[in-house]
Amino acid sequence: QVQLVESGGGLVQAGGSLRLSCAASGLTFMRYAMGWYRQAPGKEREFVAAISWSSGNSKNYAGSVKGRFTISRDNAKNTVYLQMNSLKPEETAVYYCAADFWSGFPRSDPGAYDYWGQGTQVTVSS
Repeated sequence: QVQLVESGGGLVQAGGSLRLSCAASGLTFMRYAMGWYRQAPGKEREFVAAISWSSGNSKNYAGSVKGRFTISRDNAKNTVYLQMNSLKPEETAVYYCAADFWSGFPRSDPGAYDYWGQGTQVTVSS
C-alpha cells in the first residue's frame, strides 16, 4: 500500500521559512518523479515544484516560487523536501506531495501523478 505522508507545516510570519517533508512508503521511491502542490481555500490546486526520478537532476518550479523555494530528494530516506523561504501570506494553503511513476520527469500537470498525500497546512501571517 502506497503512502505519502507530509510534515513540516505550521504557522510562520511573512518573510519566514519552512521546510516540508514527504515520506513515501510502499513504492520504489527512486523510480518516481515527485511533485509538490498547494490548495488555498476556495481555490484550485496549483503546482508548486517537481523533481525528476532517480538522482533528481531535473527540477521544475512554478514561476511564483522560483528563487524562493527549493525541492530536493533523499532516496535513502524515501523522502522529498520543499524548502520554502520568504513566504508570503497569499501562500497560505494545504501543501500536498505527489508521486509520478510513468513519466519520470518533473511535470506540472496534476493528472500525471499516481499517488497523493493527505497534505500539511501552511499558514503565513502578515
